[in-house]
Amino acid sequence: MTFKTKLAAAVSAAAVLTGAQAALADAHLEELTVGYFLEWPMPFQFAKAQGTYEEALGLPINWVTFDTGTAMSAAMASGDVQISVSQGVPPFVVAASGGQDIKIVDVAVSYSDNDNCVVASDLEIDKDSVADLAGQKVAVPLGTAAHYGFLSQMNHFGVDVASLEVVDLAPAEGANALEQGDVGMACGWGGALRRMTESGNVLLTGAEKEELGILVFDVTSAPADFVAENPELLAKFLKVTADANAMWKSGENEAEMLPVIAQDAGMDETATAETLATFKFPSIDEQLSEAWLGGNAANFMGGVAGVFQEAGSIPSALDSYADSIDLGPLQAAQGM
Repeated sequence: MTFKTKLAAAVSAAAVLTGAQAALADAHLEELTVGYFLEWPMPFQFAKAQGTYEEALGLPINWVTFDTGTAMSAAMASGDVQISVSQGVPPFVVAASGGQDIKIVDVAVSYSDNDNCVVASDLEIDKDSVADLAGQKVAVPLGTAAHYGFLSQMNHFGVDVASLEVVDLAPAEGANALEQGDVGMACGWGGALRRMTESGNVLLTGAEKEELGILVFDVTSAPADFVAENPELLAKFLKVTADANAMWKSGENEAEMLPVIAQDAGMDETATAETLATFKFPSIDEQLSEAWLGGNAANFMGGVAGVFQEAGSIPSALDSYADSIDLGPLQAAQGM
């Protein structure tokens, strides 16, 4: 199966799941299921470990882990997950473009330095010799932020993706393949990216990517039905998240929060601190501004969709992604 047909199949599968999407929420909701990533440490995990979400929402929460944002989309479409924390914008765009009715409800994290592609050291390829990648096998988790970054970087360097053998591997699998010499380049994030850098080098730094307009941020997303039917519950969830972010950003609570976050993320404290140092957590006010969900985010999603459509990775883009953002719960959380 080719690079293009693999993602087309994933998009088609998401559309099929969307057709069967259940009514996820009602007044008698007895449990909430929330998806998140391991080895992706965030302040919300301190609140998660302390039971703060359950206390604020008044119902039990089943926390489930995922390897990719595309898997989160499928779980939300099937009705198995009601909220996904830190879903990448590209997998969200793939799902929305394929017809899945999901909404962005906040900006979870911005992390240009924590999502990238790494070239094997023995190839001795850097940003001045990227053309030498031609013919190499590349591990990319399709439909994710890393996939978008890969396509954008290859476009910047003028490398024809068709000249590469792209294989769909989750970041952890890509890190293993790079270490074992099975691929010439691997793309991913978090702990997997750190392991990749032990076997190679990045082509562009986070700052260099931002200069090119290659942004990297994740969102909190949920099925449209759930958002519409549970606005107050979702607002409370976002408020707990925002409070945890503010607690971390104050710089006064690291000693208390770091070991808890590290344990919940399945990481040691040193790696957790190093990862968190590359993360930015916009406040609710910042998220509601024109720079983020108040304007720029929808335009950015249109750009992401354009890159995917040009690469043949999605059949078509939406005319606008503004309707994929629901500011209601976040605005309610702002007033709590």
